[in-house]
Amino acid sequence: MDIIIQSIGFKASDSLQQFIHEKLSKVDHHNHNIIRVDVTLTKGPEAELYNDYCEIRLEIPGYDHFVKKNSNSFEHAIVESVDALQHMIEKTKDKEISKRHAY
Repeated sequence: MDIIIQSIGFKASDSLQQFIHEKLSKVDHHNHNIIRVDVTLTKGPEAELYNDYCEIRLEIPGYDHFVKKNSNSFEHAIVESVDALQHMIEKTKDKEISKRHAY
């Protein structure tokens, strides 16, 4: 699984990049077919309270899952995004299993 991290408008620290790799390793346990993960971190307007945005796109054969979350810190936005992706993957697996049992 390739993980591509882009931080727009700032330089992501090594600890933040390590945090992203750590959290995304949990997603890899749910689906081993993941080809690439694109993570984009951006800062919103300073006037907003929740101005740290995290966008994650999972490239899986047949599916692309996309999540965009914002929070008051990048770490919290990353955790919310990864949780949403895990939910999407589980939901997709459940649909595939129910399709197999329907026949």
